[in-house]
Amino acid sequence: MRPLLASFPLLALLGGCSYLPTWDSLPSVTGDKVLGLVTPYRVEVVQGNVLTKEMVARVKPGMPKAQVRDLLGSPLLTDVFHEARWDYVFTIRRQGAPAQQRLVVARFDGERLQSLEVPDDLPTENDFVASVNTFKPGSKKPKLELSEAERAALPPPKKSDEAAPTAAAEGPAPGRTYPPLDAKLGAGS
Repeated sequence: MRPLLASFPLLALLGGCSYLPTWDSLPSVTGDKVLGLVTPYRVEVVQGNVLTKEMVARVKPGMPKAQVRDLLGSPLLTDVFHEARWDYVFTIRRQGAPAQQRLVVARFDGERLQSLEVPDDLPTENDFVASVNTFKPGSKKPKLELSEAERAALPPPKKSDEAAPTAAAEGPAPGRTYPPLDAKLGAGS
């Protein structure tokens, strides 16, 4: 009787193996869904400089490198062997929106901008916001600027008199004394 009872778990274990699914019968990851039900979170990847038509329109040939950097930002790529070329690369991959990639190339002659190569599909600021907007249709668009009435309703900035007193106004720290500066200067002359 004991050998029969001892073999029962072994037989149950071997019999259970016939019910294990095979790799072909397992549900797979198709498209954006796992098991056909769950949408996994995908990390938003943004790299480079967002450049719009408005930003590029401010840059003119003949500008110095420092001014171009002030207007467009630091280039993503600068090559030691091609110092006369700056590459402004922008890529974004965001769940629910198509991937975007753009390249703007600034070419310099010495320290001055010679030309700016801009792609035809460079968006305006509003077009860029609309292209990365993953809100559902009919939802509220993000607001980019305040109206004149909203600006007028803002509280005035605090005056510098209301700011915290500085260390110079409070005097030296307790227990410290310093000789007058004019005595030191007079002794050396």
